[in-house]
Amino acid sequence: MSERLAIVADWGNLSQAECDILRGAAGLSAEQADHMIENAIGTLALPLGLATNFLINGRDYLIPMAVEEPSVLAAVSNAARLFREGGGFYTHSDEPIMIGQIQVLDVPNLERAQQALEAERDFLLREVDSIGGSIVKRGGGARGLEVRVFPQTAIGPMLVVHVLLDTRDAMGANAVNTAVEYLAPHVERLTGGRAHLRILSNLTDQRKAYAEGMIPHASLKTADLSGVEAVRAIVEAAVFAEVDSYRATTHNKGIMNGIDAVVIATGNDWRAVEAGAHAYAARNGRYTSLTRWWQDEDGNLRGSIELPLAVGIVGGATRVHPTAQVAMKILRVGSAMELAQVMAAVGLAQNLAAMRALATEGIQRGHMRMHARQLAVAAGATDDMVRRIAEQMAQEGNIRLERAKELVKIFTSFHQPDSL
Repeated sequence: MSERLAIVADWGNLSQAECDILRGAAGLSAEQADHMIENAIGTLALPLGLATNFLINGRDYLIPMAVEEPSVLAAVSNAARLFREGGGFYTHSDEPIMIGQIQVLDVPNLERAQQALEAERDFLLREVDSIGGSIVKRGGGARGLEVRVFPQTAIGPMLVVHVLLDTRDAMGANAVNTAVEYLAPHVERLTGGRAHLRILSNLTDQRKAYAEGMIPHASLKTADLSGVEAVRAIVEAAVFAEVDSYRATTHNKGIMNGIDAVVIATGNDWRAVEAGAHAYAARNGRYTSLTRWWQDEDGNLRGSIELPLAVGIVGGATRVHPTAQVAMKILRVGSAMELAQVMAAVGLAQNLAAMRALATEGIQRGHMRMHARQLAVAAGATDDMVRRIAEQMAQEGNIRLERAKELVKIFTSFHQPDSL
């Protein structure tokens, strides 16, 4: 670990204080936690690792990921290496447009209300910008107004106003909520109705990130399958997720294994990202895969992903949590849009890793080897004993807590690492 830390310190030009944060000698204190949430009693640490081999739009990245699940880092780094052999990832993203919603009830005439709002669109957008502050100064601000009509609901007719706000490098929740709160009285005046809920939407379908890439079929060859056969097997697994919601749920969970880990490491809101991703996966009335995989005319594997990713590089925990600040320094992204693109690439790589394992050798083989280390720790192993006991269980094909405990007893009884 000390060697890895030295490498990343050089990569990110980290100070000694920042290195201390990564090694756990400093970081989020109980006092800081007490200022962040209510009823704080302490902090909870997660392992922070680095995903390697990522080449995105021609640039190399080291990607911090906070995750407790074994095999995630190894799998995504290996998948990124495969994409690298095909030229790396190509990514882009929408402008950072967030949606604020105003629910309007008791509207005397829905059609006239809609017409009134659309007629005053420019005025309403100027009003939003009048309180935009730093976001407007940085080139963001109001970008549009949409009116949705629900003539029949369980509580009667309803009108919903969408305010579209470019939040630049912020995730933007506070800015959006402030905007719709401010605009609500104007909406009431124009519609004759009653503004009820005023809140952002986490289905940020106008703020999507996209990634795609290619893996040469020769890179996917296994002992049992040719490269072309492996490609076909992966595509068959992908189509399973496209057509079946039960499979798609686990398929997308694997994608979010990677994305969430980057979201958490950078101090962003993983609950918002999760909610938006899964809602987007069901946007056509049926829950389906967030990725698409196909075999091109040369027999190579190609994949793509698109999903809403409302993340920021300013504000919130990103600028409060010491470890998140160091993670952002390592990542070296210049905008919220770039951060979202990196996350999309990670999601695509994580998906490839899972499907390749499933379609070729089975998911448990590699995962259980990683899980063996956790079992060794749970059984009481320390230091080098962890690695040796994990290797022993893997060789035996007997990766169980009971066996780990037996090996700990054997190991400690001889007091020598070579006794196994």
